[in-house]
Amino acid sequence: MAVAPAPRCVAVTGATGFIGTHLLDLLARRGIILRALTRSPRPHDARLTWIVGDLASGNGVEKLVAGATAVLHCAGAVRGARPADFDVVNVVGTRRLAAAAAAAGVERLLSLSSLAAREPQLSMYASSKRRGEDEIEHAGVPWTIFRPPAVYGPGDKELAPLLRMMLHGIAVVPGHPGRTSLIYVTDLVAAIAAWLDAPVVAGRRFELDDGMPGGYDWSDLIRIATELRGARIHRLNVPRRVLAGVGAANLWFGRALHLTPMLTSGKARELFHEDWVCNSRDIQQALGWRPDVKFAEGLRLTFPV
Repeated sequence: MAVAPAPRCVAVTGATGFIGTHLLDLLARRGIILRALTRSPRPHDARLTWIVGDLASGNGVEKLVAGATAVLHCAGAVRGARPADFDVVNVVGTRRLAAAAAAAGVERLLSLSSLAAREPQLSMYASSKRRGEDEIEHAGVPWTIFRPPAVYGPGDKELAPLLRMMLHGIAVVPGHPGRTSLIYVTDLVAAIAAWLDAPVVAGRRFELDDGMPGGYDWSDLIRIATELRGARIHRLNVPRRVLAGVGAANLWFGRALHLTPMLTSGKARELFHEDWVCNSRDIQQALGWRPDVKFAEGLRLTFPV
């Protein structure tokens, strides 16, 4: 009599965040045994075990990966006023996780990086994500890196305020003609699930987006939001010098008061970078994944009427 294969056990970091919560929901519905890192105790269920710990200290990391067949590294620091604010998770924490995964004999590791890693000179965040990728490359375990662009959807706290303001009639946007790709959160987690289902794809970096050729500029996004709103949206272009000034002030106050601001001078440079367009052709060919949700539909799903 054939013996049924043991169920996969997948370890997840960043499971309590925006992307992580959507990912856990999808994988749990697929019957995957999950182990996830959390800073504070949470109740377990039949398929999900919470491991108390964090990447910054390293507590719980070895326990998280022990016995796992795959590791999904979704944790990341996105706010800060000093390099250490980002590096503690994005670089040092990634190094700890990669070493623990290799020591535990994990079969594969997927690290969710950022398209910002393509331009590490722009900001402390972008630099930390690029150096985190370097840590993954030297992990000693078969690895894959995803570089998504801006991710949005229910539960998002970064793009949501800007999109909500658009739908209320005001678009406060950087005053430049650059273009960006986007991806809706359920498409991103579906790509992660596709990676789990596929044969091991090792040593590859993949950019992924919603499939819109050439991405979007601010006029595109405002036009789509106007169609959903059914009324005019007033556009306010913020000059680079203004956004850079606000970012520099936030950086100074953040360092003086030990705060972790989102908008800093580095983030302003990211916002005024004119090419955040990516192409998902390679990942589609490698994994058979296809995005389903372009911005018009994603905006409706994020802000249902």
